[in-house]
Amino acid sequence: MDELKKLELETIASITAAEDEHTLESIRVATLGRKGSVSHLMKILGQITMKERQVIGPALNRLKSCISHAILDRKETLKRSSIKVRLPREVVDVTLPVRPDPFDRGHLHPVTQVTDEIISIFSDMDFAVLEGPEIETDYYNFTALNFPHDHPAREMHDTFFFSEDENGERKLLRTHTSPMLIRAMETKKIPIRVVIPGKTYRQDLDTTHSPMFHQLEGLVIEKNTNIAHLKWVLQEFCRSFFDGSELNMRFRPSFFPFTEPSLEVDIQCDHSDSEVKVGEGGDWMEIIGCGMVHPNVLCSGGLDPDIYQGFAWGLGIDRITMLKYGMPDLRSFFEGDQRWINHYGFKPLHIPIL
Repeated sequence: MDELKKLELETIASITAAEDEHTLESIRVATLGRKGSVSHLMKILGQITMKERQVIGPALNRLKSCISHAILDRKETLKRSSIKVRLPREVVDVTLPVRPDPFDRGHLHPVTQVTDEIISIFSDMDFAVLEGPEIETDYYNFTALNFPHDHPAREMHDTFFFSEDENGERKLLRTHTSPMLIRAMETKKIPIRVVIPGKTYRQDLDTTHSPMFHQLEGLVIEKNTNIAHLKWVLQEFCRSFFDGSELNMRFRPSFFPFTEPSLEVDIQCDHSDSEVKVGEGGDWMEIIGCGMVHPNVLCSGGLDPDIYQGFAWGLGIDRITMLKYGMPDLRSFFEGDQRWINHYGFKPLHIPIL
């Protein structure tokens, strides 16, 4: 009994001296835990006589109850003390202005917004969206698209090439999203109506060019499609995107290796002031390259040009973003300036208007 009294006094003294809840928990485990001192004494009750058990049993229960209550009381005292210490440090001045909502601070990059706008317009025309690899082979980027072997785009001064692999093949960062024309023809069933947005890379840098930029490729493959369908699709897109039913456009002959005939699309604009105004004035700006898919490209995609024909187009997402929203310098798109994003960015979940 003297040992029980001594254990009680030592434990109560330890509980009273505990300065935090972690220490208090350690005391509880050391006494009332499965391997604690009090629990150990409770286990040996079965080894003593009935007479001794009648005396020691109630004493152990009283000791266990006393320690439990002492721990709970000390825990409550420590909690109140902790609150008294925290309150002066955590005072809130209710007269301060409310912090801005993260939803209000965040902005979508204009390229993200415009890509969503373009996809929404073409989705409304029943086009699917595809994505492809940014690291391409020479075959998909050039050869399958009817580029001759001596074409300037294959040179190091225009294209980012990787080192040769063990097979002597050099991969590259794609210079356009056009390789996906071949991949779409290889994997999709006819009719094909797809748009392919993505990053592209060329060795160029000035106010209207960037080493990394964004393009969107479009492809339609059917048995009876023709250039009139191409003109209608691009006219409807431009009028929806620039929100101008009277938008003047013109189609000029051009040349691209993977289309024949090839065209460039200009829109009417005004350059007289420091900004470009779309839909008025006497100037023209080229925004889209397009044409009927070359028979050699159809063959590369595994299609018979005597049965199928199609049209394709490509546009620079960054450039038409600058044109629509009056951004003077393409390089600002990639500098990460928060002030620029706050000015030109869009609110999250902003729904594109068709």
